[in-house]
Amino acid sequence: MITEIGIVAGEIWHFLDQHGEVSLVELVKGIDKPRDNVLMSLGWLAREGHVLLQQAGNDYKVSLRKDA
Repeated sequence: MITEIGIVAGEIWHFLDQHGEVSLVELVKGIDKPRDNVLMSLGWLAREGHVLLQQAGNDYKVSLRKDA
């Protein structure tokens, strides 16, 4: 499972690098992996300081951290 989380984290990073800031809903649709895997991978990236998460109504905005 750890390997899958790492692979999905890489896909998230590349998706955000290409698309800029997106909503969590857009990210899950764009990655096309199970939502749970996307959330675990996103948590990993957030903990490592690679992404920024901001609440936006009932959703979240996700973007790469540019100063990292």
